[in-house]
Amino acid sequence: MPENLRDGTAVQNPTETASTAVFRARGISKIYQMGEVRVHALRSVDIDLFEGELMVLLGASGSGKSTLLNILGGLDTPTHGEVWFRDRNLTAANEAALTRYRRDHVGFVFQFYNLIPSLTARENVALVTEIARNPMRPEEALELVGLGERLDHFPAQLSGGEQQRVAIARAVAKRPEVLLCDEPTGALDSTTGRIVLSVLERVNREMGTTTAVITHNAPIAAMADRVVRLADGRVVEEHWNENRSSPDEIEW
Repeated sequence: MPENLRDGTAVQNPTETASTAVFRARGISKIYQMGEVRVHALRSVDIDLFEGELMVLLGASGSGKSTLLNILGGLDTPTHGEVWFRDRNLTAANEAALTRYRRDHVGFVFQFYNLIPSLTARENVALVTEIARNPMRPEEALELVGLGERLDHFPAQLSGGEQQRVAIARAVAKRPEVLLCDEPTGALDSTTGRIVLSVLERVNREMGTTTAVITHNAPIAAMADRVVRLADGRVVEEHWNENRSSPDEIEW
């Protein structure tokens, strides 16, 4: 993990350091055919995601954020362009290889928690730890997100923020190299959302997990090392924060 991540300050611009690119996407376009209509979700996007950084992908609904995240995570494939995960060309991988990639290297957090209602928090996390190569214990993962005393509660017994933290615990329990988060606070009020963002920041800081968070909520960008803004399927702005704000300081 880069040394300057440990004290909460921003990662330096990788053009000025030896930071390693975990992802390299070049010329990524995605076109959906809907009857006679062609929808351009992404238009020749070039983007990198660097080791240990916390990046926020910012943009309005329909800007291409989720499509880009799904392509990086191996849930979708581009119409044109290439995506590399370290030395692996994801755009050349077959479905079996993409399944292994998702299982072994990527943790996903979505707006809706996708927990199994009939399973406890511990059992929901164990769904991942039972198939991962080098997992945490479910109890350890839930302790990391502040739910060590809620192990045996069912989703219906948990608040929305607590359910999202179970989903984060499930994602990080397999010790992924990359954590991809799609509107993780979209279904939460601001107070609960800040708690969830604090958990994501802690995972990034303490575990060194390379993290991308997509949101339409501009103030969240203050907690990032780097902010990439999308509009109409294109990257229209990119900047580095000199200092990362604490999630507790974010107002929306």
